[in-house]
Amino acid sequence: MADTADGARPDHRTVTAKVLALLGAFTPGTPELTLTELARRSGLSLPTAHRRAAELVEWGALERDADGRYRVGLRLWEVASLAPRGLGLREAAMPFLEDLYEVTRENVQLAVREGHELVFVERIAGRHAIPVLTRVGGRFDLHSTGVGLVLLAHAPVDVQDAVLRGPLRAYTPLTVTDPVRLRARLAEIRRRGYAVSEGQVTTDALSVAAPVRDADGAVVAAVSLVVRLDEARPAALAPLVQAAARGISRVLGSAPRRR
Repeated sequence: MADTADGARPDHRTVTAKVLALLGAFTPGTPELTLTELARRSGLSLPTAHRRAAELVEWGALERDADGRYRVGLRLWEVASLAPRGLGLREAAMPFLEDLYEVTRENVQLAVREGHELVFVERIAGRHAIPVLTRVGGRFDLHSTGVGLVLLAHAPVDVQDAVLRGPLRAYTPLTVTDPVRLRARLAEIRRRGYAVSEGQVTTDALSVAAPVRDADGAVVAAVSLVVRLDEARPAALAPLVQAAARGISRVLGSAPRRR
């Protein structure tokens, strides 16, 4: 008999789709879930959720705590860390990110574009630096952050058009959501060689970001510093960020390509 999520409607998803739905039920705000919550969030029947979750626990993709709540297991982190785009990039970038942090003692971030969003692949947080809303592996909009603006400015035209059609979320009153103004900003970023996002994600923070290029000159990532807005001097920070980005680009350009 077909599995049902509500006791009446058959669930025709494949086993793989059901497993992915279980994993997709976890979010930064809900890192631990009961079986009932897992079933509800994934749209699976309770028996199906129980069976698939047990298989995931056995493999190590999920873990259960003493109260029976589920959370993402370390096995998934091990697998995710092997992603070629993240692995080679992080290896090349870390010395330069660490140098940038040592010089500034501010938040340093590295991100790549994934579709119409960005994904943070590395981050060094300053102990006394301003808090940021990012985490390694986390996704964010392209139109508001420094790294996002760099990645959007160098994205294919169809990606830019799709993002600018919106909707564009306003995180603060300073977030630029007008497509005409955004398109002009993207052109300025390409001309200037770096992006500045001032108070667009949180009203007290400013980020300066620069593009990282591969051996062919294509922009494959962006690196940024995030500092307090009231203490920021973008013109002084930009050369530091650009130097780090150029250093990473040199390593990527000289590294053997992964097949």
